[in-house]
Amino acid sequence: MSQRDTVLYRGKTLRADLRDDGIVNLCFDREGESVNKFDARTVTELGAATEAIRASGAVRGVLVTSGKQVFIVGADIFEFTATFAQSEAAIAAHVGRQNQVFTAFDDLPVPTVAIINGLALGGGFEMALTCDARVMSTQTGVGLPEVTLGLFPGFGGTVRLSRLIGVAAAIDWITSGKQQDAAKALASRAVDEVVPPDQLYPAGRARLLQLIESGDWRESRARRHGPVPADASTFESARKALKRVSTLQPAGLAAVDMLERAAPLGRDAALALETAAFGRISRTQAAASMIQLFINGQLVQKKARTYAQNAPPVRRAGVLGAGIMGGGIAFASASRGIPVVMKDIAQGQLDSGLKEVDRLLARQLESKRTSEAQARRVRESIRPTLNFESFGDIDVVVEAIVENLGVKKRVLADVETRVGADTVLASNTSSLSISEMATALRAPGRFVGLHFFNPVPAMPLVEVIRGTGTDARTVAVAVAFANNLGKTPIVVRDCPGFLVNRILTPYMLGFLRAVADGADFEQVDQVMEAFGWPMGPAFLQDVIGMDTLEHVLDVICAGYPERMTIDFPNAVKALVKQGRLGQKSGSGWFRYDLDAQGKRRKVADPATQELFATPRSPAAPIANEAILDRILLPMVLEAAWCLQEGVAESAADIDLALVLGLGFPRHAGGPLKYADWIGAAEIVRRCETLASLGPMYQPCKLLRDLAGTGGLFHPLEKPA
Repeated sequence: MSQRDTVLYRGKTLRADLRDDGIVNLCFDREGESVNKFDARTVTELGAATEAIRASGAVRGVLVTSGKQVFIVGADIFEFTATFAQSEAAIAAHVGRQNQVFTAFDDLPVPTVAIINGLALGGGFEMALTCDARVMSTQTGVGLPEVTLGLFPGFGGTVRLSRLIGVAAAIDWITSGKQQDAAKALASRAVDEVVPPDQLYPAGRARLLQLIESGDWRESRARRHGPVPADASTFESARKALKRVSTLQPAGLAAVDMLERAAPLGRDAALALETAAFGRISRTQAAASMIQLFINGQLVQKKARTYAQNAPPVRRAGVLGAGIMGGGIAFASASRGIPVVMKDIAQGQLDSGLKEVDRLLARQLESKRTSEAQARRVRESIRPTLNFESFGDIDVVVEAIVENLGVKKRVLADVETRVGADTVLASNTSSLSISEMATALRAPGRFVGLHFFNPVPAMPLVEVIRGTGTDARTVAVAVAFANNLGKTPIVVRDCPGFLVNRILTPYMLGFLRAVADGADFEQVDQVMEAFGWPMGPAFLQDVIGMDTLEHVLDVICAGYPERMTIDFPNAVKALVKQGRLGQKSGSGWFRYDLDAQGKRRKVADPATQELFATPRSPAAPIANEAILDRILLPMVLEAAWCLQEGVAESAADIDLALVLGLGFPRHAGGPLKYADWIGAAEIVRRCETLASLGPMYQPCKLLRDLAGTGGLFHPLEKPA
């Protein structure tokens, strides 16, 4: 602020300064934080600043700016969680009161221009939409991502955006939730000008002066406050596109319905529809669950930063085993700027690992996610070798060889003698005991599990498994390495199956028991996919591979014989005996034919129905609701057991791991959030009706205690 500026308003989150030329700089600059956001304080201060601007007789125009590297990232989601515990009417009234502040700014009797210097998302972009013009940096993005939280915009975004860029484009922006870059924002007329960052403020100021001199803003503002032209076919097409997900994540469809009703109305009547619809959609399961997932992500990221804060840097990595997993890990490391040595015992296997790397790079080039130069750098930073000569200065070695405990112990004992004293050793195992493997080492403290999920480049989760002897430095390095790869690391305690595969096992057993009791496996897949799973359990087993699944089930069931006992016909073993190993063999539960492009296509196989014809003759068909409970409840119960036993540190860890590692439906939030939504008491009641199916349906003490007190697995948590 210069000596010529007059302070109109000064708050903790924004300030309004009036220059002697009549231009107000309304600057969002939240004290003590790196980003701006809309919480109750910011909305209140915006209202106060707006009144101060209106009351001044010297204001000719307003520039809306940011004192941070971003513009405004959106609303404070942690305040949302408390607000959303209220009724629909109370939520709508609350949001309506906040919206009046945006409307008051929209109605200032002078032109306004937003200078978007960094990300303007959600409420931040809605603030920009209240202005008469928007000037945007070439290096930033804008958007309305609320649908990813099970919501749609509530600060006037649906109304103002549709009147700015048209209904069809607004529907696409709102229902996709995608961030739009500067070029797309300009092409759609969501912003008026795009300039390099160093020209941003002068361009915004020039735009405002032009509006002041011309007076054009009055006519354009009047148009934006009126109805918007729309064709019925636009809304019908949008509904068809959203039909598949509308029942599970209804926010997009609700936004389309509201936009259709709001189109012929003026701004204020349309905003009233938006706030009422926002109140309704905020009380859905999808909104509650997806907001909780966002909070879970924040908690887990904060925890990972805490774990890794004292870790030494990982400059070079090693991978033992050049199979699909080893090649994927090497690719992930090299892609993030960490050179890697990939070792195997045979040249042919090394060639296979490099072929996997080349395939992954080719896909990135094809989708334009990387350049030729960057692809070359990645490829050149992966060094294949048949010996240990390059392992002396490696910071982390990830073993990714055959899933055999004895072989792994021998290999790890050997590699320990080849690396430096500070090198962290890790095993990419899906189920074998980290503590048992560590018995082969002279320094078990530096050994940890790093369970990557397949395919490594696409799957965001990494389980960091702490063995009984794993020291804190080793955990820190493992978490830091996973962070560096762009993954989400979750630290878990060593136990059979660790976290994700342990919780997956009862789900698989529930499916196998249902089939043994007469359920049609194709019906089961349809029920689970309708619930929101990316694939049903039969299809998932085919993708995993029956022989692999048989081994994992044997290992994990042996670890929990009190609950996970297969005392019914085991369809997995029957399929393995028939050589039907899933996709890898061309048939499993389903058959896999090659299409014209050479890709495997899933088709029904009568031979599978014949194989299970006898056990599939129940006295009465199993209803879809019963199928859902029989298969999903064991997963919920095992997640509760894991929390009770301290396998994971929190419900947030467990639910996020299941969503990221297995594709647990986001609208349900994870097994423990699903239990919160249904209610612990109701979960226990349903388990009692299924008790005759065996101990897998027996709730743990933690769940029973919550059922008795009405407690939740997910009380409101906020990262410090």
